Amino acid sequence: MPEKTEAQKRAQKTYMEKFAVARVRMDRGKYELVQAHAEAQGESVNGFINRAVDETMERDKAGSKGR
Repeated sequence: MPEKTEAQKRAQKTYMEKFAVARVRMDRGKYELVQAHAEAQGESVNGFINRAVDETMERDKAGSKGR
């Protein structure tokens, strides 16, 4: 694979600056379950975790309205 041009490197750096990195630790067995589930849903582990966070936050917000 050819080395990236300087323009490609700058573009990737600019793109990556839009994101924060959150590391999640879990035992390997659980990770393998998460990975299999994400794959079965047609998404990446990262995509699945982001969806799970979004859905949980929405559910929590809806549940706190009556408190």
